[in-house]
Amino acid sequence: MKIDEIIKLIETVSKNDVDTLNYATDSEKIVIKKNKTKLVAGEVQAIPVAQSVSFEAANTAENTKVAGHTVTSPLVGTFYSAPSPDSPSFVNVGDRVKKGQVIGIIEAMKLMNELESDFDGVIKEILVKDEDVVEYGQPLFILE
Repeated sequence: MKIDEIIKLIETVSKNDVDTLNYATDSEKIVIKKNKTKLVAGEVQAIPVAQSVSFEAANTAENTKVAGHTVTSPLVGTFYSAPSPDSPSFVNVGDRVKKGQVIGIIEAMKLMNELESDFDGVIKEILVKDEDVVEYGQPLFILE
């Protein structure tokens, strides 16, 4: 589905009494959830993934989707992958982590909150970048 088609879906949901719209094909999945704030076509990238729009592309050749445990944000704030700008990241793709291991930091109201893994596993995918603003419940990491 093209971005202009997605924008049209978002506009339609925001103008109507639809709370949730699920659209899925073999190659993609789109979920649009209505927030208290109005969704605007020009602001598609500013919409939090966990709250309003999520797009999941499947590998059409193998018809498989990303599977595993998802570590989500426990609060709203700014994500950091390292304790300081000149320090290495807590984790990288391929790293093995233990339950309770610090895998990132979320800054909220000038407080640095350590983000711990909820699972033992291997980091399969990191879904956010340094200094991304994250929402409560937003997926941050995929572990297998």
